[in-house]
Amino acid sequence: MELQAIVNSYMDKVPELKWYCQRCLETRRWDGSVVLMIVDASFTSIGLNYFTAVVPKVDRFGKTFVETGKIKNVEDLAIVDSQVREITRIWKNKRSWQVAKSVATYLAKLKAALNFDDRQALIHWAENSELESWEVNPIGKLKGVGINTFQYLRMMGGVDTVMPDKIVKRVIEEILIQAGIEIPSSDIDFVKRVDQIARKTGYKAIELCWMTWMIQSEAGMSRIEKYSDLLPRI
Repeated sequence: MELQAIVNSYMDKVPELKWYCQRCLETRRWDGSVVLMIVDASFTSIGLNYFTAVVPKVDRFGKTFVETGKIKNVEDLAIVDSQVREITRIWKNKRSWQVAKSVATYLAKLKAALNFDDRQALIHWAENSELESWEVNPIGKLKGVGINTFQYLRMMGGVDTVMPDKIVKRVIEEILIQAGIEIPSSDIDFVKRVDQIARKTGYKAIELCWMTWMIQSEAGMSRIEKYSDLLPRI
């Protein structure tokens, strides 16, 4: 079976995907709140179920701190006291908070240096970051930031790319096997291979990435069906 037909058969299951991916590329997730995008990425970094564990907690953080004006920007997030009871009630994992604060600290410095707002700072960083040198990137080398968090932040900063997480790998490897294409051995080569697939099939890499997450079944429904009310908000 040809690669195009195989990829089409997967993408046809999630026709709504383009809109969600485009909004991500426009740095408009979470109503455009870079603070919540960072919190999302930091919570996601420990591998819990995104929709049942991460999203409700990010939403609660947003209602408690962002909507009330207690945390207005990355500067505020950078100095948040992760031991405060309100914070620990929302999310206890210290590693997640350290990631959030470290990323926010870097972006706050970038903002000050370039006279940017939060969104401009994230986009500038994403546009000037490189996959191959992710480990020495100012954000990539932060403690607790792995290649998946790095790539996730780049995607939310407008870069058309993919996260090499376990679900993405599993689905893309299914496609590669069906197409008789060799499976990449490293995360960087995997990302490059998905870029190649995207170019050959006319999709964006980010669309292939989101597709792998959205076609997963929960309670007999695809995630894009099950979470149809939630997705427009995130």
